[in-house]
Amino acid sequence: MKAHTLKQAEQLLQEYQLCDSCLGRLLRKEIKEGSNAQKGQLIRTQLHQKQKTDAKDCWLCEGLTDEIHHFIDLITKTLEGYEFDTFLIGSKIDEDIQEKERQLWDHHKLEDAEPIKMEINREIGKILEPQLKKTVDIPNPDIMAVIDTAYDRVALQISSLFIYGRYRKLQRGIPQTKWPCQICFGKGCKKCNYTGKLYEVTVEELIAKKAVEMTQGTDESFHGSGREDIDARMLGTGRPFILEVKNPKKRNIDLYLLENETNNALKDIIEVSCLRFSNREEIARIKAAEFQKTYRVTIEAAQPLNKEKLIKVAQSLQGQLIKQLTPTRVAHRRAHKIRERLIYNCTIESVEGIIARLTLETESGTYVKEFVSGDSDKTQPNLSELIGIPCKVKELDVIDVKGE
Repeated sequence: MKAHTLKQAEQLLQEYQLCDSCLGRLLRKEIKEGSNAQKGQLIRTQLHQKQKTDAKDCWLCEGLTDEIHHFIDLITKTLEGYEFDTFLIGSKIDEDIQEKERQLWDHHKLEDAEPIKMEINREIGKILEPQLKKTVDIPNPDIMAVIDTAYDRVALQISSLFIYGRYRKLQRGIPQTKWPCQICFGKGCKKCNYTGKLYEVTVEELIAKKAVEMTQGTDESFHGSGREDIDARMLGTGRPFILEVKNPKKRNIDLYLLENETNNALKDIIEVSCLRFSNREEIARIKAAEFQKTYRVTIEAAQPLNKEKLIKVAQSLQGQLIKQLTPTRVAHRRAHKIRERLIYNCTIESVEGIIARLTLETESGTYVKEFVSGDSDKTQPNLSELIGIPCKVKELDVIDVKGE
C-alpha cells in the first residue's frame, strides 16, 4: 500500500473513531480484494494499530454497518408471499450520517470513497442472493426492497406484470377503457350512481378482473392496439392488447387457466386468446403498429339503393386514397388536421332496399363512419357523395386486425 494512503489513513484515525468497514470504504481504491471491513482491517494492520473501533462507536456510521443481518431479517419477512425471480436492494440512510460522510469526503479530498448507502445495498444483496435463491438485477428487477435504516421500515417497489393477448368483443355498447364521469370527473356523483364512471363496464375491467385476482395485484392498466367504437363489435381473431397488472404478489400464474376462467365468466360478452407474458417494451410496439383492418359495415341510406351503382362505386374505391379532416364527433379530443388513409378494398355483400352490407379493408386509423356519411364533406371522397344518396352506418364490426 502506498505511503500516501497509509498517511491519509493515519490522519483519519487520529481525527475520527472509525470502524473497519468505514475505514475500508473511505480508502478502498488501492485494495482490490475483500469486503470494506477486510480492507479496513488490513489498513490497521499495516499501521500497526491493534485497537479496533466497534461499529456502534464509529463516528461515521454510528453502528449502521453492524446491522446488515438485522436489515436482512426485516427484508426477508416483508418479501414473504411475493413471487419473483430477480430483485434489488435499496436503502434510505439517516441524513445526519450522509452529511457527515459528505463533509469528511470534502475535507480529506476522498474522491474515490464509496457511499455508505452503496455498501449497505451491496452487502445485503450478496447475502440474500443465495439465501433466497434469486438473482440481483440492477436495471430491471421484479421487485426492489428499500430499507429505511433509521426507522426499520421496508418499502417494496414491485415491477408490473405484463400479459399480451387478443380480445373479441361480442356485444355492442362496451367501451374499451374506463371513462370518468363527465360531471364529477371520477369522484362519484348522483349522475353516475356514485361509481365515478361514464359506463358501467369496459373491456378493460372485464378482462382484468380474473388476472388481478390471480396475481393479487392492486391495480391495472390496459394497453390496446387502437380501439373500436363503443357501438362496434370486435370479431375475427381479435384485437391485440397488453394488460399491465400493478404490484402483483403472484407472477407465476397459469395463463391457460386465466384464459379459460376469463372466457367462462364472460361468455358471449368478451373472449380472450393467445395469452402470453410480455414486457413494457412491447406496449410501445403495439401502440405504434399500424395494423390494417377489415370491417363489416351495415349502411342505411335515405332512399332505396341501386345495387349495380353501389357495386361500381365499390370497385372504384379499390386502392383509393381518402382525406379526412378530424371528425365532428371526436374534434374535442383529437388534433384538428387532415389525415390521409388508404381504402384497400371495398366489397358489397348484399343490398335490400335502403340497407346494404359491405366489407371494407382500410389503413389503420380510418374513420369508417365518416367515410360512409361524409361528415359534412370533411371526408373526401366519401360513399354518400359517390352514390349520390346520404348514408350512415347502422352497424359496424371489426372482423380482422392484420399485422401480427
